Amino acid sequence: MAHIEYFFATTSPFTYLAGTRMEEVAARHGATVTYRPLDVVALFARTGGKPPKERHPARLAYRLQELRRLSKKLGLPLNLEPPYRAVNPAPSSYAFIAAARAGGGDLGKLVHAFTGAVWRDMRDIAEDDEIRACLEEAGFDPGLAGMDMLAGAEEYTRNLEDAVSAGVFGAPFYIVDGAEKFWGQDRIEDLELHLSGAL
Repeated sequence: MAHIEYFFATTSPFTYLAGTRMEEVAARHGATVTYRPLDVVALFARTGGKPPKERHPARLAYRLQELRRLSKKLGLPLNLEPPYRAVNPAPSSYAFIAAARAGGGDLGKLVHAFTGAVWRDMRDIAEDDEIRACLEEAGFDPGLAGMDMLAGAEEYTRNLEDAVSAGVFGAPFYIVDGAEKFWGQDRIEDLELHLSGAL
């Protein structure tokens, strides 16, 4: 049985555009998934990338066009410049880690709830009320918001270190069985081809 290690950011528009397609692929192929939320801006700094605000205007303009086209292509409504796109991702990530440990809901839906709250609904996922709403939307106990913060912080830090060690440099990023790597929501089809033995 294949295993997918999924590195993602709760504030990433490209993680939002991945939707739950990876989870559908994993289910079709009987693959298990480990979810690893991380600080993608810190990851950029460690792996030679730049956060959007430091990129050349040509790159920023292209990124906006790409987001607009992908949103339409995938049928996922997206606001190109939501007001809370640069919020601290740590509180939502800690809540995700607490939810993963507690169980009882759908982790794929929770990733999509957090990213959709930012990029579709223009909500501030650094706020406890918004975190609780996302937890509830994905079938988790909303009381997990703000729980076990120390353990969440430790795992969140470890996820970044593990990502750097594993050669991860963006989000979403998928690693199958510790070896085969796929970067970006546009590589989910290739991920499925790999799981089927075609790639």
